[in-house]
Order: sequence, then C-alpha cells, then structure tokens
Amino acid sequence: MNGPYIGRMDTQTTGPVAAEITRRLVSALAPARLVVRDDSERHRGHAGHDPRGESHFTVEIESPAFAGLNRVARQRLVSKALADLLESRVHALAIVAKAPGE
Repeated sequence: MNGPYIGRMDTQTTGPVAAEITRRLVSALAPARLVVRDDSERHRGHAGHDPRGESHFTVEIESPAFAGLNRVARQRLVSKALADLLESRVHALAIVAKAPGE
C-alpha cells in the first residue's frame, strides 16, 4: 500500500480475491470508506459462477478521487485498478462510487 490506510473499511469476506480487490483499491484510490462484499453464493448455478467462489462482488467506495467525476468516470477508475482481475477471475462487479459528502 502507499502509506497507511486511514478510513473505514468493511470487508465482508476474507478470501484472497476480496483481499486483493481491497488492497488494490486502497492503493489506487485512497478511499475514506470501502466495503467489498462477495456476492458469489447468490449466483450459484447461474452463468459465470465459479465453483472456487469469489466470482461476483459488490464494491461500495467513497474516495476524494471521485470529486467532480460522473458515475461512468468513477466506475472506470475502479475498473482500471482491478483490470486484470476483471479479465481473469471476477465475473461480475457492482460498483457504488461516491465522493466524500455525497
């Protein structure tokens, strides 16, 4: 990580993919708040479900990096930080990205 993480972080799973998502987002976007939720179990039997788990996630992130950006630009920043995971390991990612005070 680039410096200490000062903020609130809720990781509702402790798997290695969730941990890597958390690490990358903290490093790239210095969030004030970050929630990484593994939704994979809710998608069991659906297209894209990975039997290893950790294939579907929701990320709620609040970061000063999002100030003045629209929703699409914010999602692009998150996707850029996670690019290779999205290509190889993560099938679906729901993103709720806000600037502080929103």
